Amino acid sequence: MAVTGLSAPPPSSAAQPAAAALPAVSPTPQSLVRDGADVPVPRRVVLVVDQRTDTAAKDRLIALLTTHGVDRVEVTGPDDPPPASGRGLTVLLGPASRPDIADALGGAAAPGRAEGYALRVGHHRHGPSVVALGGHDGAGQFYAVQTLRQLFRPTGGDRWSVYGVRVGDHPSMALRGTIEGFYGTPWTHQERLDQMDFYGDVKANTYIYAPKDDPYHRGKWRDPYPADKLAELGELVRRATANHVRFTFAVSPGGSICYSDPADRRALKAKLQALYDQGTRAFSIPLDDISYTKWNCDRDRAAYGAPGRGAAAAAQVDLLNDIQKNFIATHEGARPLQMVPTEYGDLTDTAYKQKLRSALDPEVEVMWTGTDVVPPTITTAQADAASKLFGRKVFVWDNYPVNDYGNTSGRLLLAPYDKREAGLSEHLSGLVANPMNQPYASKVAVFGAADFGWNDRAYQAGTNGRRAMSYLAGGDRRATGALLVFGDLEHLAPTFGDTPWQDQAPVLAARISRFWTAWDGDGADRDTALRELRTYLRSIREAPAVIRGGAVQKGFTTDAAAWLDATELWGAAAVKMADALAAWHRGDQDRADVLVAASRELQGEAEAVRTTPARNTWGEVRPKVGDGVLDTFLTRAAERID
Repeated sequence: MAVTGLSAPPPSSAAQPAAAALPAVSPTPQSLVRDGADVPVPRRVVLVVDQRTDTAAKDRLIALLTTHGVDRVEVTGPDDPPPASGRGLTVLLGPASRPDIADALGGAAAPGRAEGYALRVGHHRHGPSVVALGGHDGAGQFYAVQTLRQLFRPTGGDRWSVYGVRVGDHPSMALRGTIEGFYGTPWTHQERLDQMDFYGDVKANTYIYAPKDDPYHRGKWRDPYPADKLAELGELVRRATANHVRFTFAVSPGGSICYSDPADRRALKAKLQALYDQGTRAFSIPLDDISYTKWNCDRDRAAYGAPGRGAAAAAQVDLLNDIQKNFIATHEGARPLQMVPTEYGDLTDTAYKQKLRSALDPEVEVMWTGTDVVPPTITTAQADAASKLFGRKVFVWDNYPVNDYGNTSGRLLLAPYDKREAGLSEHLSGLVANPMNQPYASKVAVFGAADFGWNDRAYQAGTNGRRAMSYLAGGDRRATGALLVFGDLEHLAPTFGDTPWQDQAPVLAARISRFWTAWDGDGADRDTALRELRTYLRSIREAPAVIRGGAVQKGFTTDAAAWLDATELWGAAAVKMADALAAWHRGDQDRADVLVAASRELQGEAEAVRTTPARNTWGEVRPKVGDGVLDTFLTRAAERID
């Protein structure tokens, strides 16, 4: 079925709707420009595919069309005669090199690199409107569909249009996604399945399975997975594959392995083989959080000498090179082995790094967390220095938004992904975020990490943070606003030191600062300042109910339940305190005292809330909400009234 002659409509065409502004698309495409008026979506659509069309992309596209008002999708081939029913809209999906797609794309040729795609939406001079989606490969086709998902615009009733645009796009980083590498309660199977769908939405192509508290990943690494658990992992591999996500199986033997023991090496390869048989083609051997001051067996002392940095590296290199040469290289489709070094979070040259640099197979990917376990920044200069230390571009394991260490006790980390330097894509082999024990709440930061990995030079943290909240809210504006208010109260991101790398409640802090400036001035602006602050405090009080109102993903409300409970109480306490200030300002000291007492009672209720059931290693603790900002305001206001 040939479709040629795409063009923008003539300027005088009164039948075409006026072009709307460019849509918001995440991750940010490399190129997104207007290409004429928007195209209405009719009830019937013709979809043109062939044997090279990616199945997952096709299935997602059909589902997408049917949720946007299409009653019938007629699937046909490029050489078939055009059906009479398809004169309204034709969609072409497949390789960008397919003649009909190449012709329809015109100047929007797909980049000649992995996962690249081109997309064009336009009107035909004499026939149906055309949406052309061409990928460099199957993943590119899938990602073209994911971009199309964000190009639909409601036009009234149940009708939709597609933005008239031209897109040329590709990822800046080859590997983008997450590593489930935290301590504490691992994600459930259903939560992981949902994550695979989420990664498909945000064009993240990597998930590394490495939960520290899965006993078969670490402590019982020699033991095969029970049949039911292995079946779950197989289902997870298939769901990942359907979303063009590279499921990477990690097994962490360093705490007990005898590196020189052939039996242990056979056990490790058997563990990898079991997952290969389930469809896994990417593997990782993390050797983090172990000691190199002792051996796990006497034969390693005989093989490598006294324990120490250099000896540990020699033993690890022997093991990793063996896995790469005798497992990865002998298994069809297997990706290069990944590893996490024992020294993973600094830029100090040591005997350990020197041995890895000189002897580790160059095919092996080395992960690095930055200049610390939780780095406040990652720069291109630091990435270059790490690459020199390990003798290859490093693969960043970014410990944000993970909340499994003491300084995160009681915290959700909802600040947007930030303070990673534009241009890192030229200096890294990839980047994965280590999420929280709370998978749905982690989507805020992972949404940003995926965007940064796709197009780091165009990334803007503030813009991305709003888009992440809109994604969680299904595009609902009121729910998105409530999530932004709530996220501001959970903005603080700690390090292992005393100074956080993301400040707490920056929006609320700025509003409170402006309020006190006005309040402590000549008094003329007190009423206005108090009214403005009270309005925002009321939005804090009401945000939990809005978030629980149905538009926001239910998993998020479950993850954040304790924090939402506490936020509602803290917000109510703050509104009471604002009312107390107003009464005091009017000269009604008795009313002010009553309201202060009511506020303190609500504060006590908020402080009694606990994170139950506990998913984190820090257990049942008080959820922190705007701490250092909201509570400080309440204390200061009460002192003024007293």
